[in-house]
Order: sequence, then C-alpha cells, then structure tokens
Amino acid sequence: MGVILLVLTSLLVIFIFSFLKVAYETISCYFLTPRRIKKIMEKQGVRGPKPRPLTGNILDVASFLSKSTSKDMDQITHDTVSRLLPHYVAWSKQYGKRFIFWNGVEPRLCISETEMIKELLTKYSTKSGKSWLQREGTKHFIGRGLLMANGSDWSHQRHIAAPSFMGERLKSNAGLMVECTKNMLQSLRNAVESGQTEVEIGEYMSRVTADIISRTQFGSSYEKGKQIFHLLTELQSLCHQATRHLCLPGSRFFPSNYNRQIKSKKMEVDSLLLEIIQSRKDCVEIGRSSSYGDDLLGMLLNEMERKRSDGFNINLQLVMDECKTFFFAGHETTSLLLTWTVMLLASNPCWQEKVRAEVSEVCNGETPSIDHLPKFNL
Repeated sequence: MGVILLVLTSLLVIFIFSFLKVAYETISCYFLTPRRIKKIMEKQGVRGPKPRPLTGNILDVASFLSKSTSKDMDQITHDTVSRLLPHYVAWSKQYGKRFIFWNGVEPRLCISETEMIKELLTKYSTKSGKSWLQREGTKHFIGRGLLMANGSDWSHQRHIAAPSFMGERLKSNAGLMVECTKNMLQSLRNAVESGQTEVEIGEYMSRVTADIISRTQFGSSYEKGKQIFHLLTELQSLCHQATRHLCLPGSRFFPSNYNRQIKSKKMEVDSLLLEIIQSRKDCVEIGRSSSYGDDLLGMLLNEMERKRSDGFNINLQLVMDECKTFFFAGHETTSLLLTWTVMLLASNPCWQEKVRAEVSEVCNGETPSIDHLPKFNL
C-alpha cells in the first residue's frame, strides 16, 4: 500500500510540475515576453499601434486591407503599396520611419532607412529569419524548405540547391520552356476561336509556369508534378486560413475542419513526391541509370546519400520540403510577374507595337529561342 501511495504521489508531483511549467511558458510566450519587448523598443524610441491581447494588430491590419481593396482601382498604377499594404503607409506617417506592430504575439519591426536595411541584411543575415508563426503556418505547406530555413541551415540548403539554377542549367531547359509556352498559346487561341471574349490570363500564366517547373524539376514525372501543383494550391489556401487562429494558445492541435483538411492534403502531396523519389531510386538500383539525375530533385537525392563533414545532412522529409518550396514558390512568383507584364502590355498598345517590331526584327519569323535573347534590347 505504501509503495502504491508513493508512486501516486510521485505521479501527482510530476503532473503538477509539468502543468506549472506549461502554464508558465504559455503565459511567458503570450503575455510576459511581448510586454518586455514592447518596453525595450519604447526605450529606444520605437513605437507603434497598441496591440490587443493575443491578436495584437491583426484586426487592425484586416480593417485597413478591407477598406483599401473595397473598390476597384481608378487607374492602373505601379504604386500599389497604399492598396496592398495600407497599414504600413498609415503607421509610418503616424509613428515615423521605424515602428513596430504585432502579428498576434510576435512583433514586426518595420524599417525604411536604406542604410539600416543594408546593415541588417549584410551583418545580421544569419541571425534574422522566419519567425515561429511564419514557420508554423507553413509547416504543412512547404515545411522546412529553403524559404523557412534560418541561420546556418539556410546557408547549407541554399548551397545545395543553387547549382540547379545556374545559367548553363537554365539554358539547357530553354527548349522545354519554349514547348510549354507554345502549348499555352495554342490553348489561348482555342479559347478565342471557341467564342470566349474574356479569359483569366492569370490562370494561363500559372498553368505554363507549373508545366515548365514540372518538366524541368521532375523530368519524366511531370504529370505527377501537375497534380502536386494543384494540391499545393489548395493546401496554401487552407494553411492561410488556419494561420489566423495560430495566435490562440494550442489552436494548431484543435481537431478543426481546417486542420483535418490540411493533414489530408499534405499526405496526398507527400505520397506523390514519395512515388517520384522511389521511381528515381529504382532506376539507380536496377542499373537503368547511374545517378539520380541532374535536375533539382536529382541533386537533392544525391546530397541525401552523402555524409557531409560539416554535420549538415539532408533527410527524406527535407528533400520533399525543398521540392514543394521550389515547385510552388518558383512557379508563383514567375506567374505573377508574367501576368503583370501582360496586363501592362494590354493597357499600353504602343508598347505592344514596339515589342512586336523588335521580335519580328530579331527572330525574322522564327520561334524565339535562347540564341535570340542576347540580341534583344533588354
């Protein structure tokens, strides 16, 4: 009986100690640390809007965005900061070139002095990085890929991926890029010939960039790459919606509909990536190929087989995270740039005439290729 009582007492002590530890860390994270940071920044003359408990200035930012995007733009302009980031404009006028606002319980220091930004990016680049909320919000989306890596991990991962985006490597993929672009243009012609008077050009740009990166980074498995693209698009939307609740303690563990859908989509993406990776491994094992390939996926798999002397080793999960990162981030930025370019050409007919004249002069009726690029007035 005495032994049982001793065991129960020990378990109770452990439980109470664990509970108090979790309670202290929660209070410290959500209340004490933000309060301490706020006081330190105020002593240095850096102020900002007053944060609400837990949510910080998230609701203020949402209110600014709701007002700025409630109406269509009167005219096309490059000055989109006041529309897309109205809170920066309003608070910089109120609090100066340096101010702080709160994304939940995490501070966001906003700097507009050029010299200070240079100093931060050069001297303290390894110390700055993605915050806990940013990393947690994308954990099921792009994981711990290059975009979410910090410090020495970022340097290692950047070094591993860089060779696949060198000039010569990109030149070797030019033929595939031209082929994908021609397919996209043909689908546009088919849409016009079928009687469509309006098309969503952003969808076509997303489709062509996803097609290009699928072919160049996944090789013969580009059809699965397209499936991954569609799943990642859905996953991004779900993760974005779920991040609104991350400021609430323990929200990421709630069995909500968002969390269930996110886990389901993530499993689908990982399953497709594992199939692609396994097919590469099978080709090497049966002797059909001497290496995993020279594209991004192949380089990552080759790196996974190595044992680095500096202690940084890439595992299977990180390989998948890097694939998701470069696949989605690489395609999204390019598709947005192309969409913006097409929009500017559509709104400036005189620019179209100059571009057509230059293409006609340089290419002389041929399909534009990598050899023509140096001859354009870029």
